[in-house]
Amino acid sequence: MKAPLYQIDAFTDQALAGNPAAVVLLDDILDASEMQAIACEMNLSETAFPMPRSDGGWDLRWFTPTTEVDLCGHATLATAHVLFETSIVDAGDITFHTRSGPLTCSRVEGGIAMDFPTADVEECEPDATLAQALGTPVVAQARSFDLLAQVDDPQTVSDLRPDLATLAGIDTRAVIVTAAGDLDGGDAHFVSRVFAPRVGVAEDPVTGSAHTVLGPWWAQRLGTTSLRAHQVSARGGRMTVEVRGDRTVLTGRAVMVVAGTLHI
Repeated sequence: MKAPLYQIDAFTDQALAGNPAAVVLLDDILDASEMQAIACEMNLSETAFPMPRSDGGWDLRWFTPTTEVDLCGHATLATAHVLFETSIVDAGDITFHTRSGPLTCSRVEGGIAMDFPTADVEECEPDATLAQALGTPVVAQARSFDLLAQVDDPQTVSDLRPDLATLAGIDTRAVIVTAAGDLDGGDAHFVSRVFAPRVGVAEDPVTGSAHTVLGPWWAQRLGTTSLRAHQVSARGGRMTVEVRGDRTVLTGRAVMVVAGTLHI
């Protein structure tokens, strides 16, 4: 089998920053085990597998090096970027059919806007085990498909060196750590980092899906549904977040860094 293969840096306008994702364009169905093996070979936090449908939309699946996931923002942005930049899709928007339902990506002035479902977020009591694993007090905590921990300030988020073995033992896809404000005079409403050792990703550089949790959390606390976000991993990345009831729109840019052919 030969297939077009791309590596895209998502949620950035500079190469070698943001979150890298592999995109493998399929023209025939692969078994899940084959897609998982390719994702393991790519060894990036996510590999996306889009395949065209007869109705003009696209099927899309995402795999970490160890498992398939239900929702991935940066690999969706990467896939839309590939389809737009290569002119495979000439229209202004794309509908992806996924395990999280239909997701629409549209070309806009600020990059690509992705229409995702807003996560259900339920506040809960801070957990002592989580605080111990993070090495810092947790001032507020919430459960969704990820576990969210709010800490005191942006610098605390940036400086975290968590105990990944303990985090991997917590029953959640990922742990999101967040605080209001930005670093070094930046204009973000909030910062975050995301750790997902349970699904084979020690730290995800920029996590679109986590912002469907962060969006409603900070919209409620800051009194605005239009938010600027900065994920303060080593590579770093930024996006805008618009909370629209049961949908959240994430907008970001992407850069193509590798284009080639997969031979398996």
